[in-house]
Amino acid sequence: MSTLTEVASGYQAGRTLPLRVELVRQLKRRRTLVMGAVLAVLPFVLLIAFVVGGDPGGRGDRVTLMDTATASGANFAAVSLFVSAGFLLVIPVALFCGDTVASEASWSSLRYLLAAPVPRARLLWSKLVVALGLSLAAMVLLPLVALAAGTAAYGWGPLRIPTGGALDTGTAAQRLLVAVAYIFVSQLVTAALAFWLSTVTDAPLGAVGGAVGLTIVGNVLDAVTALGHWRDFLPAHWQFAWADAVQPTPEWSGMIQGAALSVTYALVLFALAFRTFSRKDVVS
Repeated sequence: MSTLTEVASGYQAGRTLPLRVELVRQLKRRRTLVMGAVLAVLPFVLLIAFVVGGDPGGRGDRVTLMDTATASGANFAAVSLFVSAGFLLVIPVALFCGDTVASEASWSSLRYLLAAPVPRARLLWSKLVVALGLSLAAMVLLPLVALAAGTAAYGWGPLRIPTGGALDTGTAAQRLLVAVAYIFVSQLVTAALAFWLSTVTDAPLGAVGGAVGLTIVGNVLDAVTALGHWRDFLPAHWQFAWADAVQPTPEWSGMIQGAALSVTYALVLFALAFRTFSRKDVVS
């Protein structure tokens, strides 16, 4: 029995669904614009909260990062990351990665993309790269806006460290970049989980909500001290390890362990997503 191997003249699988086309499509979507607006507005909400509530410092014997929020623009940016890394930044990651394939299925356009023909692996790869790119952009947008707003409100100066001392502006900028990079890597678990769920269900809300829900469960389990060393295997246990980067002498061990754990889980889930989608009977 002969096998049909002929393809159209000039067809190249690697040139289907270019990243530029997928990026433009995603940037034009309302949920991308709304999420960008929410992240850009958050620093101003914090500014208003400090104006209404007064100086955050001087409310206890122990000085925390929150107490130094109004010391400089760099401190305000660090505090903005601190209050958003645990949950708020989870939402754009889950949204951008969980709304990839499932949204196409819900619109009944997925089968037409594959019939174009766009190879399944190429389709997933394009959507994954764009989703991760948008997630990273969201994490960069927040501290950038916070740095600009904080500098306008509190001035440009060194990053004051709660334990004593300060980092000059150049060093502070570098350390904040390290912090953003680590937060992005630590969120790869949520991204991979949302992406895998997006290949399993045709409901975008189910993929996004499932990823956010399981992330919350991880945070709850990490709070159960009775689990002891088992918590070391929870990505949530290392989500604030980036704070070790904004110290006079940065401590890397926590970030290395957290990044290694996150990347390991993410690679397994990404591989599972590609395997699941390659065998899925696409009817929507």
